[in-house]
Amino acid sequence: MADSLGADSILVVDDETQVRDVLASFLAGQRFTVHTAASGNEALQYLRSARVAVMLCDIRMPGMSGIELLNHALRIDPDLAVLILTAVTDAATAALCVQQGAMDYLTKPLGLDDLGWAISRALLRRERLLASRLRKGGSIAASSDGTLAVLQERQLLERGALAALEALVNAYETKDAYLRGHSLRIADLATAVARRLGMTDDAVAQVRHAGRLHDLGKIGIREEIIEKPGPLTPEEYDRVKQHVTIGAQILEQLVHFGEATGYSSNIEAGGRNLAWLAHLGQVVLCVRTHHEHWDGSGYPDGLRGEEIPLGGRIICAAEVYDALSTPRPYQATLAPPQALGRMAEMSGSVLDPTVFAALASVCGTTS
Repeated sequence: MADSLGADSILVVDDETQVRDVLASFLAGQRFTVHTAASGNEALQYLRSARVAVMLCDIRMPGMSGIELLNHALRIDPDLAVLILTAVTDAATAALCVQQGAMDYLTKPLGLDDLGWAISRALLRRERLLASRLRKGGSIAASSDGTLAVLQERQLLERGALAALEALVNAYETKDAYLRGHSLRIADLATAVARRLGMTDDAVAQVRHAGRLHDLGKIGIREEIIEKPGPLTPEEYDRVKQHVTIGAQILEQLVHFGEATGYSSNIEAGGRNLAWLAHLGQVVLCVRTHHEHWDGSGYPDGLRGEEIPLGGRIICAAEVYDALSTPRPYQATLAPPQALGRMAEMSGSVLDPTVFAALASVCGTTS
């Protein structure tokens, strides 16, 4: 049933026969058309002859590593959604993989249901990329003036930049049952609130990216502090608060990476040329300010009111709602009406009243 773009086709690449068989059996049960390869060279040979939507590959394979395969595969098909499945949990390795263009970095052990969800996310992202390109003037394959290679390379860089960091967040959150899925929930809720507030499509996309990446800086905080079940000491709390600046600094490095590619759009934001990552400038601001409070009592800069970027205010409200309405080791879970009632008490102090009203409306209850 595969269409001309192989939209239901998945290539599984792993040198271990048992792993390939388990993954292929599960994916076939999910009604995908599944192909397998035992090595990077075998996978590339298949990709040169057929189109698939997703490639799932291990990172450690003899002959050709998953990183090398990723690079070669995306040069054959820039639209390929690549997911790395590995026991390697090093953040630098994850960043390297997805900066090369992988859409996700999944750490073992991984439940098959989680794998299915990751593939669904990758397929959705791929569909959006294809649709966006069509809206902007058609396939890059139509280019015949020598710009094809440049456009393909730019697409790889643009897609890999934010995906790299999302993969780091995914890898971090899967280690903790209470954190698993947190950033995706924040992104979904913040996106809905942004739309309710009438923000532009571009601004909504920035809020969604910021929601996915708002806790990125926690990869720089010791796990025993993040996962501590009881109250934090003042010193530990000060350390946790640094995650907003650490996350912003990591994102700033991607801005510099974008500038270094030479792709310049001459768009100024915050006093600097953000090149092809111009939209990331607002994401950086949202990540840095999502713990600022309407009354100025937040951190790291003590901003107040509309000094705080709207995206930061939205993510702040989404974070509070998620903390109150999902299981946490230190407090009882509140039903949506009770969570919103608690948040109403924070409106005008911690929360922007307008943002809170929009969130309450999105959640089906008016304040």
